[in-house]
Amino acid sequence: MKQTIIGLSVLTTALLLTACVSLPTGPSVMVLPGNGKSFDQFRYDDGECRRFAHNQIGGSAGQYANTSGVNSAVVGTAVGAVAGAAIGGRQGAAVGAGTGLIFGSASGTGAAQSSAYGSQRQYDNAYIQCMYAKGHSVPVQGNITRQQQPASAPPSPYPRPPQGTPPPPPPGYR
Repeated sequence: MKQTIIGLSVLTTALLLTACVSLPTGPSVMVLPGNGKSFDQFRYDDGECRRFAHNQIGGSAGQYANTSGVNSAVVGTAVGAVAGAAIGGRQGAAVGAGTGLIFGSASGTGAAQSSAYGSQRQYDNAYIQCMYAKGHSVPVQGNITRQQQPASAPPSPYPRPPQGTPPPPPPGYR
């Protein structure tokens, strides 16, 4: 009975801790209507590109982020319980399970947030590509510029003297 209560509290705590993860529900970047595009066309393309981006990240990538957090919490609890039992018997198992829950949940929350951040970046990239391909404007940072190579000087029409020989004296020089 006591183990069932511990198991339920472990699972409940893990689910509550991983519920803090935010998942991509839309783009976090700005896109503006392209030249000659109506706002209605922009809204239509926006909807299509949101669906495209959502499919690019696997449709429900958020489930992966939540699952990774729960898995880390459960694995941490199990490892803590085994280590606690090996060290201190039954009472050590409970302490180990609690410690494993705390550290496993923290690790799981970090893994879930990292996964959600990566999913948002993938979503944004797919969304920008789609909207740009449909002719809309994608603002970029001001410090992103293309560096141009300096123009090379045109070739001289006069032949260069061979290296190592002095130039001839000017006319009328003695």
